[in-house]
Amino acid sequence: MSHGKLRDDKTCLNCGHQVEERFCPHCGQENIESRQPFHFLFTHFIEDFTHYDGQFWKTIHYLFTRPGTLTKEYLAGKRQLYVAPVKLYIFISFITFFLPNILPHAKEEAEKPSHVKTEAKTKKQKEISKDLVKDLQKEGILSHETAATAQRALDTLKVRDSIKLKDAKEKDEILDRTFDTKEASVMNAYTLKQYDSILAKDNTGIYTMARPIAKKVFELKEEGYSKHQIWEKYKENFIHTIPKALFAYLPIFAFFLWLFHNKKKWWYFDHGIFTLHYFSFLLLGVLMFIVGEKITSFLPDNNILTLLYVLGFLGLAAYMTIYFFAAHHKVYETKKRISILKGSLLFIVNYIGLILMFLVLMYLSFIMLH
Repeated sequence: MSHGKLRDDKTCLNCGHQVEERFCPHCGQENIESRQPFHFLFTHFIEDFTHYDGQFWKTIHYLFTRPGTLTKEYLAGKRQLYVAPVKLYIFISFITFFLPNILPHAKEEAEKPSHVKTEAKTKKQKEISKDLVKDLQKEGILSHETAATAQRALDTLKVRDSIKLKDAKEKDEILDRTFDTKEASVMNAYTLKQYDSILAKDNTGIYTMARPIAKKVFELKEEGYSKHQIWEKYKENFIHTIPKALFAYLPIFAFFLWLFHNKKKWWYFDHGIFTLHYFSFLLLGVLMFIVGEKITSFLPDNNILTLLYVLGFLGLAAYMTIYFFAAHHKVYETKKRISILKGSLLFIVNYIGLILMFLVLMYLSFIMLH
């Protein structure tokens, strides 16, 4: 309930009816002073959403621990006991993508594996092996012929390892130049003209698909952005687009539910409510992943802590998968085998759909950078 100061005048400011208590019996508006202290803006928002009577916390509790219960209750007409589905989704979506931006994170510089170090280590191991063969020959354990054969085998391995390292360097060069923010080139090209000349000789089609991205990079570089700044802008733009993309996928998810169920018994509206609750749960799970990762970044390196984090991560991931099947079975009240079959097909279809959507989103997010 609100703690705003009540008006002495019992006439409702909204509709003009008499207000005997706190709320107008005609329109429902609270009869409080129209001007309140500045902090009332924030306290009113929290009170309005959480309802100190427990509406919000009961909704979150049911959402996370009782799959399908909120949907079933809402469709049964019990709607004042819980937060409305759309309002719940928007609030959790806002918290999920706002909170990570204000939480601190312990940054760690991961050392990139060096081909030079790998090559030096391999060379040292071969030299140790050669010395060991010589020592065994001197001690009389190996004959001259056996030692010579072993030396030739080590020389052959050395040549093969050198070829492998060389191939690895060539394969990684394009990736390093593309994704290393300190490197000014894009797939071995420093200008769009140079990129097009490489594209003309390319038979894989990779350069053709990546040309719009390369064009955008070179355009931004001409505007004065460094490669590091471009990637940072891209990450920020992509993160801000995710909530919109998920919201856009809601009707598609509900449409697939509509296709797989009885059209007379279940309306598209019913599937929409199920979808809103399920996506709210997914966002809540994502929020837990993010907060957990932020917390563990400050913890010291410890095998037990790492194991606990991995187990918690896998447990939450498994629960997020099982949740859909449990919620689907509870809401649609089908037999377990049919529910599992339909649930599996829906899960696979939507999994593919979400992957395709995010691939398109990643591509468009970069193309629309400005």
